[in-house]
Amino acid sequence: MAKDKSQRDDYATPLRRLLTAVLCLCLAAVFVVWRIDSPRVERFRAQVADRVVPSMDWAMVPVTATINLIRDFQSYQRLSEQNRELRSELRQMRAWKEAALQLEQENARLLDLNNVRLDPQLTYITGVVMADSGSPFRQSVLLNVGSRDGVHDGWAAMDGIGLVGRISGTGRNTARVILLTDAASAVPATIQPSGQTALVTGDNSAAPVLSFLENPDQVRPGDRVISSGDGSVFPAGLLIGQVAKDRSGRMRVRLSADYGRLEFLRVLRHHGTEVIQDPGGLVGAPPGDPVPQPRPEGLGAESADGTAEAGNG
Repeated sequence: MAKDKSQRDDYATPLRRLLTAVLCLCLAAVFVVWRIDSPRVERFRAQVADRVVPSMDWAMVPVTATINLIRDFQSYQRLSEQNRELRSELRQMRAWKEAALQLEQENARLLDLNNVRLDPQLTYITGVVMADSGSPFRQSVLLNVGSRDGVHDGWAAMDGIGLVGRISGTGRNTARVILLTDAASAVPATIQPSGQTALVTGDNSAAPVLSFLENPDQVRPGDRVISSGDGSVFPAGLLIGQVAKDRSGRMRVRLSADYGRLEFLRVLRHHGTEVIQDPGGLVGAPPGDPVPQPRPEGLGAESADGTAEAGNG
């Protein structure tokens, strides 16, 4: 076994040396041929290139695929960056769109305030709603106009379309508006086209109750409800809303004013009404006033000159 191994080593070493020498000679020949500047050698090189290079396409396929993959990945990175930039711009555009819509709505409400047709004798002042102090038991808002602007208690407040409430309490720079939906609100109204008179009373719901109707059969859902001017508190002809029925069949008023977006209110200067000194006197009789008692049947009544009239009996 040792003899065979030594013989194999003796043959492998000269063969390896021979192959190395042949390879070096071939490389040197190729180098010399490729460096010779001769037309014949140039044609030879061209023929070699024509035969060898086309057959190397299979070897270039992985390289080409790798290069294309790198290019696609770089393109994907650019697309991802552009996508992020477009999303950021889209968010900014949405913010600008929301701001534009708010400005458009505000402009529309201001235009409504300017286009409402009122009595020419009525003047007004527009105030901004500063705070909403609504609660389950009391519904009111604060305006940024007050006594310095000539605002008085009892004056009507409207939005661009319908009646909202009345002033109840004024400061120098602010005024409180009791809404029609408040339980302490009661407005004399006229129903068109029937001409029926009623009282629009709030009950802290979105639709005030229509009570004290003279003839309910002549009132239908959809009829217009306007202020009647009775009681010398509100001017006549102010739009309140439309008649509607609830599930129980009770008559209510669907208010024309948009109570969900009260931003600007128009306070009507109605100098023809009685100036109210005590805001609490708007609801109920002031404390200490005598309450009229029913006259017993058969008793006489005192006439204007102090004499007693005879009874029925």
